[in-house]
Amino acid sequence: MTVPDEMTEQQSANSSGRHGGRFPPGQTGNRLGRPDRRRGEDIVRTLVDRLVPPRKDRLVAFALPALHTAADAAKPMASLTAAVASGALTASEATELTRLVEAFTKALEAADFETRLAALEQHMGTMR
Repeated sequence: MTVPDEMTEQQSANSSGRHGGRFPPGQTGNRLGRPDRRRGEDIVRTLVDRLVPPRKDRLVAFALPALHTAADAAKPMASLTAAVASGALTASEATELTRLVEAFTKALEAADFETRLAALEQHMGTMR
């Protein structure tokens, strides 16, 4: 049996099926082997995006009640809970606003502590 000249030249130049030591674009050289994981991840991401579309950042139009003291924090927390229950806010949006209320409350408590400590130190200084 004779082999055509083209086939012997191709096999001798590229005995492993590669072109210049690399696979041609679009071919991995592993046609029957493990599937490319990236493609599977792309399919999963597409399915998840179709089921739960990614939320775009949006401006939340929600007015919190005024905060003047740490005791005032109860009203905004009740408002946030009601807004989540009614669907006006998502749980993650309410969580971000809750952090804001908590930070404000901590700042008020720290300022109050500083004031009380300074008054106590002044009182103790006059007693000596």
